[in-house]
Order: sequence, then C-alpha cells, then structure tokens
Amino acid sequence: MGDESESMKKAFLTGISGQDGSYLAELLLEKGYEVHGMMRRASTFNRERIDPLFFDKPLNAKDRLHLHYGDLADGSSLNRLLRTIKPDEVYHLGAQSHVRVSFDVPEYTADVTGLGTIRILDAILETGIHTKFYQASSSEMYGKVMEVPQKETTPFYPRSPYGCAKVYGYWITVNYREAYGMHASNGILFNHESPRRGESFVTRKITKTLARILAGKTKDLPLGNLDAKRDWGYAKDYVEAMWMMLQAPQGDDYVVATGETHSIKEFLDLSFGMVGRDWKDYVRIDPKYFRPTEVDLLIGDPTKAREKLGWKPKTSFKELVQIMVAADLKDEGLDPQKLMKI
Repeated sequence: MGDESESMKKAFLTGISGQDGSYLAELLLEKGYEVHGMMRRASTFNRERIDPLFFDKPLNAKDRLHLHYGDLADGSSLNRLLRTIKPDEVYHLGAQSHVRVSFDVPEYTADVTGLGTIRILDAILETGIHTKFYQASSSEMYGKVMEVPQKETTPFYPRSPYGCAKVYGYWITVNYREAYGMHASNGILFNHESPRRGESFVTRKITKTLARILAGKTKDLPLGNLDAKRDWGYAKDYVEAMWMMLQAPQGDDYVVATGETHSIKEFLDLSFGMVGRDWKDYVRIDPKYFRPTEVDLLIGDPTKAREKLGWKPKTSFKELVQIMVAADLKDEGLDPQKLMKI
C-alpha cells in the first residue's frame, strides 16, 4: 500500500474494461487509490476483465472502484465526469485499438482514437481541474520505421488509420503540455500482451486457438503475415510505467519496450513447442489477415524510461508466452502442469 497522501488520490481511466485498463485499475487499487473508470454503454456487458477486482478481498476495492458511462465521441460526457470526479490523475487508454480493423472503420478510428484525445484534454482545460494526464501512445506511430531501434526522437511514419490517429493524439498532448503548462505525458508503448489481451490480437489468437486444438475443439489456426516482428512485453509490467510517468515532477514522453524483437513465427514455435506440437500442422495463411500496408519491424529503446523513471520490464518473452499458454489452457479446462513442457 502507498502512504496516506497516496491513498487519498483519485484516478480516472478511459478504457478501463480493456487489457491495460484492468491491469492499471488493479495496480492503482493496490496503491490505495479511488479509481473511476469510464465505459461505453453497449447492449452486451464487457466487464469480464474488471469484475474480479470488485471481489478481490486483498484490494478491498468494492468501495474504491466506480464505473461510469461515457463516450470518447461525446465531449459533454467527458466534461461532466471530470467536473464531478475531480481526479488527481487521468489515464487515457480508451480507443478503437485494433490496427487491422482501423482499415475497415477509418473515420470511426480517427474520431475515437484521435479526436477522443483532444476532447478529454479540452475537458480538463474547460473544467479547470488540477490533474496529471497520461496519453496511451503506440509503437504503431513509427510504422515504416526510420531507424532501429525506435526511440523518443525517431520520426513517425504511421502505416494505418490507427497509427495516424495515434500520431494526432501524441502531438495534441505535447501541444497542450506546452501551451497550457499541463502535466501531460505520452507513453509510447510497444506491443504488450497478457491473458487479458483481446482474442482478435495475434498473440492471444495463437494461445487461445492452441488451447482449443488441445481440447479437440478446432484443428485450424488462420493467420496473416508470419514474418512481422514485434517488441512484445507483458501488459502488467507496462502499466507500472504509466503510473511512474505521472509521479514524475514534469510531463514528458517515454518509449516503453523490452528492446527485443521476435517474429510471429517465433511466437508460434515457442507456444506450440511448450505443448509438444508443431504449428505447421495447424496454421493456415489467410489473405484477409494481411494489412494493406504492413509494419514489418518494431523494436523499442527503453533507455529513457529506465534512466528517468527507474522502469524496466520484469517478464521475459518466454515467460510471457508461458503465462498466456497456461492461462488459455486453464480456460479450456485443461491442466497446464500436465501438458506444458517448460
């Protein structure tokens, strides 16, 4: 637990029902925060990642975790929530975050992922609340990479509507920091995965389908470009960096990454190898999973985050794959200890 002053802090999270939002809410509750999360109203509930937090006795979260309806496309709802809650820290994680889907819904992606950021920044400005702001920026902003590894000074060259929207969100955060003296930070997070990752994202799709193969429910794993390389870390490690940025004396921009890159083929080799299977027996290349413009190589340089914040990843690539495979095996009612060769 944090000290007494820390225990009184309020945090406001957009995207609380997502992978990062659920891990960040968990971290903040452990530190004694009162956590307010914004969710879009939908006909189906999307609370499976955060519902356990209400019943996790060590966190004592029932009275300190509050959910509110709102929408990043609706500036008035953001303004109302910030005026009412008056948070000490705002973590903006909400977005249309699927890169491939952004080609199908480019205008929606620009509205929610790009303009959503200025709506929340402007709500902070209009309400006059004294708060610190975190913007979830993305390695997809580098796209067609200009240098290897990518760092804070590397020029952006986005290769998707999602990447373009994130570049706008990044620069408007910098602009509001410089124009209005806001404590506003960009976390340029490289790919970060976990058992809470959405099932349409390639790493989770692999581990989830692998578990279904072992459960006898499918024999087929359709994928796109297996040669794409990513810098993959563990989401639970990465949300700590978000919190650290808002504890720093001033807002700034940081790359959050492992400094290693691995291909999708490597992820397949490792995950299927853990259960004694050959992925080539199951993977089918499907053209619909290729992007119109591909990002081939992402690898981040986290030196600044290490030196200025004291942050570094705790979980190796192999450990991350083990965590995800074991969790998905359990979800299918299988025993990881019996099936995994670690």
